[in-house]
Amino acid sequence: MLDKINAENILFLDIETVPALPEYDQLSERMKILWNKKSERLAPYSNKTENEVSPEVLYKRAGIYAEFGKIICISVGAFSKAEFRLKSFSGDDEKKLLTEFAELLRKRYNKPEHLLCAHNGKEFDFPYIARRMVVLGIPVPTILDLAGKKPWEVNHLDTMELWKFGDFKNYTSLELLAAILDIPTPKEDIDGSQVAEVYYKLNDLNRIVHYCTKDVLTVAQIFRRYRGEPLIAENQIVIV
Repeated sequence: MLDKINAENILFLDIETVPALPEYDQLSERMKILWNKKSERLAPYSNKTENEVSPEVLYKRAGIYAEFGKIICISVGAFSKAEFRLKSFSGDDEKKLLTEFAELLRKRYNKPEHLLCAHNGKEFDFPYIARRMVVLGIPVPTILDLAGKKPWEVNHLDTMELWKFGDFKNYTSLELLAAILDIPTPKEDIDGSQVAEVYYKLNDLNRIVHYCTKDVLTVAQIFRRYRGEPLIAENQIVIV
């Protein structure tokens, strides 16, 4: 199937998310109660002490849930003739960056042949973006809106799902796939667990954007490997 897809019809993407507020204590009383209930299901069944699995401690994981987190960066990449062009939507104003991203989808990725591609995108990136758009009152673009669509009408590719080859219990990280496919690691500086600290404590959004674009490039490189094609060369990468 992959060899029949025109690579120029694919928008590769990755998102970076953080807890909606820097600290648990900044949540409203209503959201604290709801996070407390959520954290009860997150607390691992282990020998950890009560303090180590408290809602306050577990709040550092809130960014992975669209109800308690927010998007601070969406990086995208697309093939254009001999180039692979990268662009990022980032900032403290989540509604602004999501509105700009939605406009891109409506203008340029609105036909049946267009596809979105991410690693674990079907479980994380795509639904997270759509949920945050709903929360912020942004109309969800057709390519992200799955309501009423049949499975074959969903224009989403997932490099992790493609690697499963039907083994639905398997999870393989982007970093591991890059290693076994001999692709440069995208985790040369930080990883996902450090994003909230870099954002809230170090105030270094540019570092996060760079990390996010590296992930997008890696997803595209994995796609190339799946098709038996040469990797994207350094001189083919254009950041716009």
